[in-house]
Amino acid sequence: MGPHGWQWLLILAVILLLFGAAKLPALAKSVGQSARVFRGEMKAMKNDDAPAASTGTSSDDRGAASSTDAGDPPRSSS
Repeated sequence: MGPHGWQWLLILAVILLLFGAAKLPALAKSVGQSARVFRGEMKAMKNDDAPAASTGTSSDDRGAASSTDAGDPPRSSS
């Protein structure tokens, strides 16, 4: 299905040509940090969803703004 053997070597050679050997460690570090942040955010989203699902509240029950004060700036009496 995916790349095997010599195909990985060809992909690695193309990456080396595009980015250069000096930039690869920095590229790998930034990819690793991005993956770590992504996993942390996914874990936080799962933790945020768990309490909301157990209480039975939905986004509709959180209150809506009334139509009379939506977007109107306060008036001063001067």
